[in-house]
Amino acid sequence: MTRRANVCALLLLCISMVSGAHAFPVTVDNCGTPLRINAPPKRAVIHDLNMTEMALALGLQAQMAGVTGITGWYKTDANFKAALGAIPELAPKYPSLENLLAARADLLFAGWYYGMKPGGEVTPATLARHGIATLVLTESCVHTSQARPRATIDLLYNDMLRLGTVFGQRPRAEALVAQWRKRLQAVWPPGVAPTAPPMRVFVYDSGEDKPFTAGAAAMPTALIEAAGGRNVMDDLPVSWAHSSWESVAARNPQFLILLDYQDGQGPSRLMATLQAHPAMRHTDAVKNQRFIALRYAELTPGPANIEAVEKLARALRAASP
Repeated sequence: MTRRANVCALLLLCISMVSGAHAFPVTVDNCGTPLRINAPPKRAVIHDLNMTEMALALGLQAQMAGVTGITGWYKTDANFKAALGAIPELAPKYPSLENLLAARADLLFAGWYYGMKPGGEVTPATLARHGIATLVLTESCVHTSQARPRATIDLLYNDMLRLGTVFGQRPRAEALVAQWRKRLQAVWPPGVAPTAPPMRVFVYDSGEDKPFTAGAAAMPTALIEAAGGRNVMDDLPVSWAHSSWESVAARNPQFLILLDYQDGQGPSRLMATLQAHPAMRHTDAVKNQRFIALRYAELTPGPANIEAVEKLARALRAASP
């Protein structure tokens, strides 16, 4: 083979490799069901703050027709608003089928109880009848499956890779995941180890009669373990759920994660509830006021998980007996 032929062959190989990285159709797992995407979405709708931050991290703005489920629940900062730009919010809470049809959506990125409810108006089955694909947040698959896998940080990594694959941005997604892995590897540098046994952590979202908290299948369990702790409710074979105060107090949490809804009161209202409870006020975490306030986007699958683990690991180190 001549030198010229060799160069041509090499160029063809390179072109093939590059085009292969963005080749369509692509197929990704969707709660155990294959989802085939024939071409990158052009008018995607992204639901909820955490999933919108995933899309923005991949620079998908030009392929987004709108977002839903943000201003009805959350406050956002200037950086988020700047990244979102002119992309409209189609509904402040859950989207309706009418919202999605009016936007001429070709894909919805959402989850069960993250924009969709089993048997509701907006589901993968109802949207498919209108030619709209649905990419389902993996953490939420627990609500429609008998399997209740324990949450790990791979929930974030794999969903970012799926999102990148669907939008033709797999290399960018891989680069982001590689950066995140490196940051979490540095959470416990050589010579520094978590306490043994790990500190007992309780996640308090809301509720006075019964606490609403994170079980084994919810993202906070993965974040706590990555930070060197253990979720005291990790034997609940569910995602987010109500428990009982007696059950939580019996496990004597040493540290608290209080969900900060950024409503002006911060964690003060949650801490006041704990301090007033006849059983919880005697737990180590409440007596010593050991807690960290984390935002919704930090506790649900999304880019903010990485900084959340870093902050939680520092807080657990500082609170270690």
